[in-house]
Amino acid sequence: MNKPFHSIVVPIYFEEEVLPELYKRMSAVMDKINGTAELILVNDGSTDRSLEIMRDLHAKDERVKVISFSRNFGHQMAITAGIDLAQGDTVTVIDADLQDPPEVILELIEAWEDGAEVVLAVREKRLGETWFKTFTASMFYRVIDGMTELKIPVDTGDFRLMDRKVVNALKQVREHHRFMRGLSVWVGFKQAEVKYIRHERYAGETKYPLKKMLRFAKDGITSFSYVPLQMATTLGFVFAALSFISIPAIILARLYWETAFLGQASTFASVLFLGGIQLIFLGIIGEYLGRIYNEVKRRPLYIVSEKLGFDPLTMDVPPRRRTGPLYEEPIEVMIN
Repeated sequence: MNKPFHSIVVPIYFEEEVLPELYKRMSAVMDKINGTAELILVNDGSTDRSLEIMRDLHAKDERVKVISFSRNFGHQMAITAGIDLAQGDTVTVIDADLQDPPEVILELIEAWEDGAEVVLAVREKRLGETWFKTFTASMFYRVIDGMTELKIPVDTGDFRLMDRKVVNALKQVREHHRFMRGLSVWVGFKQAEVKYIRHERYAGETKYPLKKMLRFAKDGITSFSYVPLQMATTLGFVFAALSFISIPAIILARLYWETAFLGQASTFASVLFLGGIQLIFLGIIGEYLGRIYNEVKRRPLYIVSEKLGFDPLTMDVPPRRRTGPLYEEPIEVMIN
Protein backbone atom coordinates (compact mmCIF):
# COMPACT_ATOMS: atom_id res chain seq x y z
CA MET A 1 0.00 0.00 0.00
CA ASN A 2 1.34 3.45 -0.94
CA LYS A 3 2.18 5.82 1.88
CA PRO A 4 -0.26 8.74 2.25
CA PHE A 5 0.49 12.12 0.72
CA HIS A 6 -0.17 15.14 2.95
CA SER A 7 -0.72 18.75 1.88
CA ILE A 8 -0.18 21.73 4.18
CA VAL A 9 -1.73 25.04 3.10
CA VAL A 10 -0.43 28.32 4.55
CA PRO A 11 -1.92 31.73 3.56
CA ILE A 12 0.79 34.41 3.41
CA TYR A 13 0.15 38.14 3.77
CA PHE A 14 3.12 40.40 4.63
CA GLU A 15 5.02 37.67 6.48
CA GLU A 16 8.63 38.25 5.35
CA GLU A 17 9.83 38.19 8.97
CA VAL A 18 8.10 34.89 9.72
CA LEU A 19 8.74 32.87 6.55
CA PRO A 20 12.30 31.64 7.29
CA GLU A 21 11.30 30.32 10.73
CA LEU A 22 8.03 28.96 9.33
CA TYR A 23 9.89 26.95 6.70
CA LYS A 24 12.44 25.70 9.25
CA ARG A 25 9.75 24.29 11.50
CA MET A 26 7.54 23.05 8.66
CA SER A 27 10.49 21.27 7.07
CA ALA A 28 11.20 19.48 10.34
CA VAL A 29 7.52 18.45 10.57
CA MET A 30 7.44 17.18 6.98
CA ASP A 31 10.58 15.11 7.64
CA LYS A 32 8.74 13.36 10.49
CA ILE A 33 5.49 12.76 8.63
CA ASN A 34 4.69 9.14 7.86
CA GLY A 35 4.49 9.54 4.11
CA THR A 36 5.28 12.36 1.72
CA ALA A 37 4.20 15.98 2.05
CA GLU A 38 3.90 19.26 0.19
CA LEU A 39 3.88 22.76 1.65
CA ILE A 40 1.65 25.15 -0.31
CA LEU A 41 2.37 28.83 0.39
CA VAL A 42 -0.35 31.16 -0.93
CA ASN A 43 0.75 34.77 -1.39
CA ASP A 44 -2.36 36.89 -0.88
CA GLY A 45 -1.12 40.03 -2.63
CA SER A 46 1.82 40.80 -0.31
CA THR A 47 3.97 43.68 -1.54
CA ASP A 48 6.90 43.11 0.84
CA ARG A 49 9.60 40.46 0.27
CA SER A 50 7.26 37.57 1.06
CA LEU A 51 6.94 36.37 -2.55
CA GLU A 52 10.68 36.64 -3.14
CA ILE A 53 11.38 34.51 -0.07
CA MET A 54 8.73 32.00 -1.16
CA ARG A 55 10.42 31.66 -4.56
CA ASP A 56 13.76 31.04 -2.86
CA LEU A 57 12.23 28.37 -0.63
CA HIS A 58 10.72 26.64 -3.67
CA ALA A 59 14.09 26.72 -5.46
CA LYS A 60 15.74 25.16 -2.40
CA ASP A 61 13.06 22.56 -1.59
CA GLU A 62 10.78 21.01 -4.21
CA ARG A 63 8.25 20.16 -1.50
CA VAL A 64 7.50 23.90 -1.26
CA LYS A 65 4.92 25.07 -3.80
CA VAL A 66 3.85 28.65 -4.38
CA ILE A 67 0.60 30.28 -5.44
CA SER A 68 0.62 34.05 -5.87
CA PHE A 69 -2.52 36.13 -6.34
CA SER A 70 -2.73 39.08 -8.72
CA ARG A 71 -3.88 41.20 -5.76
CA ASN A 72 -5.14 40.79 -2.21
CA PHE A 73 -8.27 38.61 -2.30
CA GLY A 74 -8.42 37.88 1.42
CA HIS A 75 -7.45 35.18 3.89
CA GLN A 76 -10.40 32.89 3.15
CA MET A 77 -9.74 33.02 -0.61
CA ALA A 78 -6.09 32.16 0.00
CA ILE A 79 -7.19 29.09 1.96
CA THR A 80 -9.59 28.21 -0.87
CA ALA A 81 -6.86 28.43 -3.52
CA GLY A 82 -4.55 26.21 -1.49
CA ILE A 83 -7.30 23.63 -1.02
CA ASP A 84 -8.19 23.77 -4.73
CA LEU A 85 -4.66 22.91 -5.83
CA ALA A 86 -3.63 20.58 -2.99
CA GLN A 87 -3.12 16.99 -4.10
CA GLY A 88 -2.76 15.28 -0.73
CA ASP A 89 -4.81 12.53 0.83
CA THR A 90 -5.16 15.07 3.64
CA VAL A 91 -5.08 18.85 3.55
CA THR A 92 -4.10 20.79 6.65
CA VAL A 93 -4.73 24.55 6.87
CA ILE A 94 -2.57 26.59 9.24
CA ASP A 95 -1.74 30.29 9.54
CA ALA A 96 1.79 31.58 8.97
CA ASP A 97 2.27 33.52 12.21
CA LEU A 98 3.34 30.40 14.19
CA GLN A 99 0.73 31.02 16.88
CA ASP A 100 -0.50 27.58 15.88
CA PRO A 101 2.56 25.31 16.34
CA PRO A 102 3.31 23.33 13.14
CA GLU A 103 4.34 20.38 15.32
CA VAL A 104 0.65 19.83 16.18
CA ILE A 105 0.14 18.72 12.56
CA LEU A 106 1.66 15.36 13.50
CA GLU A 107 -1.07 14.91 16.12
CA LEU A 108 -3.76 15.85 13.58
CA ILE A 109 -2.41 13.19 11.21
CA GLU A 110 -2.50 10.61 14.00
CA ALA A 111 -6.19 11.39 14.62
CA TRP A 112 -6.83 11.03 10.87
CA GLU A 113 -5.05 7.67 10.84
CA ASP A 114 -7.42 6.61 13.64
CA GLY A 115 -10.39 7.22 11.34
CA ALA A 116 -11.34 10.91 11.66
CA GLU A 117 -12.10 12.76 8.41
CA VAL A 118 -12.00 16.31 9.83
CA VAL A 119 -9.60 16.94 12.71
CA LEU A 120 -10.12 20.28 14.46
CA ALA A 121 -7.30 21.90 16.41
CA VAL A 122 -8.91 23.28 19.58
CA ARG A 123 -7.13 25.99 21.57
CA GLU A 124 -6.80 24.83 25.16
CA LYS A 125 -4.96 28.00 26.18
CA ARG A 126 -4.14 31.25 24.34
CA LEU A 127 -0.80 32.85 25.20
CA GLY A 128 0.09 36.47 24.51
CA GLU A 129 -3.42 37.64 23.57
CA THR A 130 -5.31 40.49 25.24
CA TRP A 131 -8.40 39.82 27.33
CA PHE A 132 -10.42 41.73 24.70
CA LYS A 133 -9.25 39.45 21.88
CA THR A 134 -9.93 36.34 23.95
CA PHE A 135 -13.33 37.58 25.11
CA THR A 136 -14.55 38.66 21.65
CA ALA A 137 -13.37 35.39 20.06
CA SER A 138 -15.19 33.37 22.71
CA MET A 139 -18.37 35.45 22.30
CA PHE A 140 -18.24 35.12 18.51
CA TYR A 141 -18.40 31.32 18.59
CA ARG A 142 -21.19 31.38 21.14
CA VAL A 143 -23.19 33.80 18.99
CA ILE A 144 -22.64 31.59 15.92
CA ASP A 145 -23.72 28.56 17.94
CA GLY A 146 -26.86 30.33 19.16
CA MET A 147 -27.90 31.78 15.79
CA THR A 148 -27.26 28.79 13.52
CA GLU A 149 -27.73 25.04 13.50
CA LEU A 150 -24.02 24.73 12.74
CA LYS A 151 -22.07 23.42 15.72
CA ILE A 152 -18.58 24.91 15.47
CA PRO A 153 -16.55 23.92 18.54
CA VAL A 154 -15.55 26.90 20.67
CA ASP A 155 -11.92 28.04 20.44
CA THR A 156 -11.23 26.64 16.98
CA GLY A 157 -9.76 28.62 14.09
CA ASP A 158 -8.86 27.65 10.55
CA PHE A 159 -6.19 25.26 11.84
CA ARG A 160 -7.54 21.82 10.91
CA LEU A 161 -6.88 18.70 8.86
CA MET A 162 -9.33 17.46 6.24
CA ASP A 163 -9.53 14.15 4.43
CA ARG A 164 -9.57 14.10 0.62
CA LYS A 165 -13.32 13.31 0.67
CA VAL A 166 -13.94 16.48 2.67
CA VAL A 167 -11.72 18.54 0.37
CA ASN A 168 -13.55 17.28 -2.73
CA ALA A 169 -16.86 18.26 -1.11
CA LEU A 170 -15.54 21.74 -0.21
CA LYS A 171 -14.32 22.30 -3.77
CA GLN A 172 -17.94 22.10 -4.92
CA VAL A 173 -18.89 25.05 -2.68
CA ARG A 174 -18.03 28.24 -4.59
CA GLU A 175 -19.78 31.00 -2.65
CA HIS A 176 -17.90 34.32 -2.48
CA HIS A 177 -18.42 35.30 1.15
CA ARG A 178 -16.56 32.34 2.57
CA PHE A 179 -16.35 31.22 6.17
CA MET A 180 -14.09 28.20 5.75
CA ARG A 181 -14.11 27.04 9.37
CA GLY A 182 -17.91 26.88 9.12
CA LEU A 183 -17.95 25.21 5.71
CA SER A 184 -15.59 22.44 6.82
CA VAL A 185 -18.07 21.59 9.58
CA TRP A 186 -21.12 22.09 7.35
CA VAL A 187 -20.03 19.40 4.86
CA GLY A 188 -20.21 16.87 7.69
CA PHE A 189 -18.10 13.68 7.86
CA LYS A 190 -16.54 12.16 10.98
CA GLN A 191 -14.95 14.86 13.12
CA ALA A 192 -12.40 14.73 15.92
CA GLU A 193 -10.55 17.26 18.06
CA VAL A 194 -6.94 17.73 19.11
CA LYS A 195 -6.23 20.22 21.89
CA TYR A 196 -3.15 22.42 21.88
CA ILE A 197 -1.72 25.60 23.41
CA ARG A 198 -1.74 28.64 21.11
CA HIS A 199 1.43 30.72 21.30
CA GLU A 200 2.26 34.36 20.73
CA ARG A 201 2.81 35.61 17.19
CA TYR A 202 6.43 34.94 16.16
CA ALA A 203 6.95 38.32 14.47
CA GLY A 204 5.09 41.10 12.68
CA GLU A 205 1.60 42.41 13.36
CA THR A 206 -1.77 40.73 13.44
CA LYS A 207 -3.57 40.62 10.09
CA TYR A 208 -6.96 40.65 11.83
CA PRO A 209 -7.53 44.05 13.48
CA LEU A 210 -10.94 44.84 14.99
CA LYS A 211 -12.40 46.05 11.67
CA LYS A 212 -11.52 42.81 9.88
CA MET A 213 -12.70 40.74 12.82
CA LEU A 214 -16.12 42.40 12.68
CA ARG A 215 -16.36 41.85 8.93
CA PHE A 216 -15.34 38.22 9.39
CA ALA A 217 -17.98 37.75 12.09
CA LYS A 218 -20.61 39.32 9.83
CA ASP A 219 -19.69 36.93 7.00
CA GLY A 220 -19.86 33.96 9.35
CA ILE A 221 -23.31 34.87 10.65
CA THR A 222 -24.89 35.82 7.33
CA SER A 223 -23.42 32.73 5.60
CA PHE A 224 -25.14 30.28 7.93
CA SER A 225 -28.07 32.08 9.58
CA TYR A 226 -31.33 33.85 8.68
CA VAL A 227 -31.87 34.95 12.28
CA PRO A 228 -31.02 38.65 11.57
CA LEU A 229 -33.79 38.71 8.96
CA GLN A 230 -36.18 36.85 11.22
CA MET A 231 -35.53 39.39 13.98
CA ALA A 232 -37.08 42.08 11.75
CA THR A 233 -40.33 40.10 11.54
CA THR A 234 -40.34 39.40 15.27
CA LEU A 235 -39.76 43.03 16.22
CA GLY A 236 -42.42 44.09 13.71
CA PHE A 237 -45.00 41.96 15.51
CA VAL A 238 -43.81 43.21 18.92
CA PHE A 239 -44.14 46.89 17.97
CA ALA A 240 -47.48 46.26 16.26
CA ALA A 241 -48.75 44.64 19.45
CA LEU A 242 -47.46 47.52 21.59
CA SER A 243 -49.14 50.01 19.27
CA PHE A 244 -52.42 48.08 19.42
CA ILE A 245 -52.31 48.11 23.23
CA SER A 246 -51.16 51.73 23.53
CA ILE A 247 -53.93 53.28 21.39
CA PRO A 248 -56.83 52.62 23.82
CA ALA A 249 -54.53 53.36 26.76
CA ILE A 250 -53.71 56.81 25.36
CA ILE A 251 -57.40 57.53 24.64
CA LEU A 252 -58.40 56.65 28.20
CA ALA A 253 -55.54 58.69 29.65
CA ARG A 254 -56.54 61.79 27.67
CA LEU A 255 -60.19 61.38 28.73
CA TYR A 256 -59.46 61.16 32.47
CA TRP A 257 -56.24 63.20 32.76
CA GLU A 258 -56.20 66.39 30.73
CA THR A 259 -52.48 66.88 31.24
CA ALA A 260 -51.56 63.41 29.97
CA PHE A 261 -49.27 63.23 26.90
CA LEU A 262 -48.92 66.98 26.46
CA GLY A 263 -46.18 68.10 24.05
CA GLN A 264 -44.43 66.28 21.26
CA ALA A 265 -41.37 64.90 23.07
CA SER A 266 -42.77 61.37 23.45
CA THR A 267 -43.95 61.32 19.82
CA PHE A 268 -40.57 62.58 18.61
CA ALA A 269 -38.67 59.95 20.63
CA SER A 270 -40.97 57.16 19.38
CA VAL A 271 -40.56 58.18 15.74
CA LEU A 272 -36.77 58.35 16.09
CA PHE A 273 -36.65 54.94 17.78
CA LEU A 274 -38.82 53.21 15.20
CA GLY A 275 -37.00 54.97 12.35
CA GLY A 276 -33.67 53.75 13.72
CA ILE A 277 -34.95 50.17 13.98
CA GLN A 278 -36.22 50.31 10.40
CA LEU A 279 -32.88 51.61 9.08
CA ILE A 280 -30.97 48.90 10.95
CA PHE A 281 -33.04 46.16 9.38
CA LEU A 282 -32.90 47.78 5.96
CA GLY A 283 -29.12 47.56 6.35
CA ILE A 284 -29.37 43.87 7.31
CA ILE A 285 -31.56 43.17 4.29
CA GLY A 286 -29.05 45.08 2.18
CA GLU A 287 -26.24 42.80 3.43
CA TYR A 288 -28.11 39.71 2.25
CA LEU A 289 -29.04 41.34 -1.07
CA GLY A 290 -25.41 42.34 -1.58
CA ARG A 291 -24.37 38.72 -1.16
CA ILE A 292 -26.95 37.63 -3.74
CA TYR A 293 -25.62 40.32 -6.11
CA ASN A 294 -22.04 39.06 -5.69
CA GLU A 295 -23.08 35.48 -6.38
CA VAL A 296 -25.05 36.19 -9.56
CA LYS A 297 -22.12 38.10 -11.09
CA ARG A 298 -20.21 34.80 -11.09
CA ARG A 299 -16.78 36.38 -10.92
CA PRO A 300 -13.86 34.04 -10.14
CA LEU A 301 -13.10 33.69 -6.44
CA TYR A 302 -9.47 34.64 -7.03
CA ILE A 303 -6.96 35.22 -9.83
CA VAL A 304 -3.53 33.58 -9.81
CA SER A 305 -0.63 35.50 -11.33
CA GLU A 306 2.09 32.94 -10.58
CA LYS A 307 2.25 29.26 -9.72
CA LEU A 308 5.43 27.35 -8.82
CA GLY A 309 5.81 23.60 -8.39
CA PHE A 310 2.38 22.56 -9.68
CA ASP A 311 1.62 20.24 -12.54
CA PRO A 312 -0.66 22.09 -15.03
CA LEU A 313 -2.87 19.00 -15.08
CA THR A 314 -3.80 19.54 -11.44
CA MET A 315 -6.24 22.27 -12.48
CA ASP A 316 -9.89 21.17 -12.63
CA VAL A 317 -10.53 23.67 -15.43
CA PRO A 318 -7.81 24.54 -17.95
CA PRO A 319 -6.62 28.13 -17.54
CA ARG A 320 -7.52 30.70 -20.17
CA ARG A 321 -4.49 32.49 -21.53
CA ARG A 322 -4.40 35.93 -23.16
CA THR A 323 -1.47 36.71 -25.42
CA GLY A 324 -0.67 39.56 -27.72
CA PRO A 325 1.50 42.65 -28.13
CA LEU A 326 0.17 44.17 -24.88
CA TYR A 327 1.32 41.22 -22.80
CA GLU A 328 4.96 40.30 -22.40
CA GLU A 329 3.95 37.09 -20.62
CA PRO A 330 0.68 35.11 -20.63
CA ILE A 331 -1.76 36.03 -17.86
CA GLU A 332 -3.38 33.05 -16.19
CA VAL A 333 -6.93 33.40 -14.90
CA MET A 334 -8.36 30.81 -12.53
CA ILE A 335 -11.95 30.00 -13.43
CA ASN A 336 -13.95 28.79 -10.45
